[in-house]
Amino acid sequence: MIITSKQPNVGTTIFTVMSQLAAETGALNLSQGFPNYNCSPKLIELVNHYMQKGMNQYAPMAGIIPLREILAQKTADLYNLHYHPNDEITIVSGCTEAIYATMAAILHQGDEVIVFEPAYDSYVPCIELNGGKAVYVTLTAENDFTIDWAVVKSKITDKTKAIILTTPHNPTGKCLTQEDLNHLADVVKGTNIFIVSDEVYEHIIFDNRQHLSPASHSELKERTFLCGSFGKTFHTTGWKLGYCQAPKELTAEFRKTHQWITFASPTPMQYAFADFMKDPNNYLSVRGFYEEKRNKFINWLKGSRFTLKPAEGSFFQMVSYTQITDESDYDLAVRWTKEIGVASIPISVFYHERYDNKILRFCFAKDDEMLEKAAEKLCRL
Repeated sequence: MIITSKQPNVGTTIFTVMSQLAAETGALNLSQGFPNYNCSPKLIELVNHYMQKGMNQYAPMAGIIPLREILAQKTADLYNLHYHPNDEITIVSGCTEAIYATMAAILHQGDEVIVFEPAYDSYVPCIELNGGKAVYVTLTAENDFTIDWAVVKSKITDKTKAIILTTPHNPTGKCLTQEDLNHLADVVKGTNIFIVSDEVYEHIIFDNRQHLSPASHSELKERTFLCGSFGKTFHTTGWKLGYCQAPKELTAEFRKTHQWITFASPTPMQYAFADFMKDPNNYLSVRGFYEEKRNKFINWLKGSRFTLKPAEGSFFQMVSYTQITDESDYDLAVRWTKEIGVASIPISVFYHERYDNKILRFCFAKDDEMLEKAAEKLCRL
């Protein structure tokens, strides 16, 4: 049988490639973005409790009401953003599904979506599989990965259907500012352009910064799909639970596509999160936890020849190796995984034309022992 690929240029993701290479070589895996420590024992107890209680059948398509209610409460308390749990919040199988379901809901053949690169690798396939076309705005190290909104405005056409944003950003760790949101509001004013906002690292933000969702801007909320994740916050990436918050009319269309993708997401995990989030410290403490890890990792790298700017958010730290070699970042990431035993992600893979800033991304969502060992190896370079 012959199948004509809908994604002829798409191979295995870089995360799978580098994690597999790390496993084969025994390298310390600071590439893929997942913790190497367990989640809270209390959370595991809660999942077991609800499994034993019989909560093992389909959840409602939009998610269980207690979880939607506690999520609505959290969003209101932290950001003064109000979403009705009945018809403006949907529980899905990870933020990746939230983004895909959004694209499936809003895109028609030939629609364009503004993508800021370096971009997480699922965005463009989500756009293209739903008939859309990615229009790139390239951010570089020379400009500290800052968005030039005049460039964004120049990319807008009558085919522009959406702008996809990430804050805090993966892989750069940059966070949107109020000035960014004001510029964004100016760009989309008087248009029918949607905002798709990936906010999986909302609680992993440092140095007294405040998380600013595009939905927090009065002129942007009506057009924003706010996509989030429980996995990044609660060290449960393998449970694949996320959500989408959006105005009623947008949510209605979102749910139409969500129901054909996964329909519902794991029931006992939903009940567990609903209980666990009743204590705000279970998510508010995440900021300090990861800020300490970032600071330790940076401190352990002080004896190296890398240059870096501390990540503003996320659990990734980018480092420049320009003082060490001019080798391509991809070749270097592979070579160092094999030769020194530390796996990273080359930033060029997040650009459609593989733009090479001579930067690697390291994940510091690892225990201190692994981070210190990795830093020791890197400092010998």
